[in-house]
Amino acid sequence: MLYGGRDMSHILFKKEIEVRHEVDVLIVGGGPAGIAAAVAAARQGAKVFLAEATSCLGGMGTSGLVPAFMQFTDGENFLAAGVGEEVLNKMWEYGGKVEGWGYSIKVEALKRVYDDMLTEAGVQFAFHTQMIAVDATDGNINYVVFAAKSGLFAVKAKIYIDGTGDGDLATWAGAVYEKGDTNGNMMAGTLCSLWANIDWDRVQKPDTRKLEEGFRDGVFTYEDRHLPGMWRVGNTLGGGNIGHTFGVDSTDERSLTKALIWGRKSLLEYEKYYKEYLDGFENMELVVTGALLGIRESRRIIGDYVLVLDDFLKRATFDDEIGRYAYPVDIHASDPSKESFAKFEKEHTGYRYGKGESYGIPYRILTPKGLNNVLVAGRCVSTDRYMQSSIRVMPGCYITGQAAGVAAAIAAEKNTDIRGFEVKELQQRLKDMGAYLPNFKA
Repeated sequence: MLYGGRDMSHILFKKEIEVRHEVDVLIVGGGPAGIAAAVAAARQGAKVFLAEATSCLGGMGTSGLVPAFMQFTDGENFLAAGVGEEVLNKMWEYGGKVEGWGYSIKVEALKRVYDDMLTEAGVQFAFHTQMIAVDATDGNINYVVFAAKSGLFAVKAKIYIDGTGDGDLATWAGAVYEKGDTNGNMMAGTLCSLWANIDWDRVQKPDTRKLEEGFRDGVFTYEDRHLPGMWRVGNTLGGGNIGHTFGVDSTDERSLTKALIWGRKSLLEYEKYYKEYLDGFENMELVVTGALLGIRESRRIIGDYVLVLDDFLKRATFDDEIGRYAYPVDIHASDPSKESFAKFEKEHTGYRYGKGESYGIPYRILTPKGLNNVLVAGRCVSTDRYMQSSIRVMPGCYITGQAAGVAAAIAAEKNTDIRGFEVKELQQRLKDMGAYLPNFKA
């Protein structure tokens, strides 16, 4: 469904506030895309400020308790090379490696990695700092207003990067976006969780027949047939990516509130199921649920190019390629019907790559139509639903964030807009940072 820029009602709010920062690059949102953007821009010599609304960096991987990164490689090549690879290696250095479980996340180790990487890169950043207003004219943001513990303040920048996931910054600046399917339906969210007292030596691959037994016995409110299950994140700890919150719209705080309440309640049902139907979970205990709801889909900002399913099928390459990725199409059901889950299974198993296969990511999906000094990175980049479901995971966010950060630094350095420099320069600088760009020729 297509949405326009600014058709909502407004009030006039007047208050003289401090311009606290004047920087080259302002980044709103400290998830994986914002982190990669901040580090990349700062390492290019840009003066950077990053605003994060929560108490830590990392977004879904930390505050959201998502237990795993998903795939970094195409089976042969490390696709999120550069900042993304550095994050993974540092997390393992900081004691975050779970032997035998690949890309599991130990949350506290990852938090420290992010803190140190931004600090060492010279990025100015602040927690508990919420964007509340954007002033924009003629496709240019003039300043952004934040609310923090110290009160209201503004930040001015040459280039602005939207790392919010939901595309809040770009949307408030007037960008056009799509959201959901043709009827506005979006993928279900998941409230991730941390569990203790799991006997991992006895845990087996989830048996879908057991899930059907749970449905038959009335364990669940909804017959939710997608159960990614538990990732090992410690000796007896499991990260739960289980269950769905249907009908959630993460751009509406009322919808988020309802979904979070249901998510916390629904985990009582999953606790009963795991304890009574699956081996190794008999003594499991819920430790905590995520402070953020796991969101798979919201706004997709329309850019100069829209990455579509046909690009996935063709293993597309682009002249302005800033990275490549290979995660499969992963459109979760928007309702708990058998038909929705059958469609999900067909697409998830049908749209997959073999070893060494990937699709190109053009710079033009980071440049919103109609905006001149704004870049988007992460889940909200310019794609259709199919491609959004692939690129939305954390390694994909590192790739687009890193490119947005370098592009912003170049534009600020040259005192131009996001389209005012040669893309080859961006590609060369990305390659110098370690980015995987096999099709780039200097």
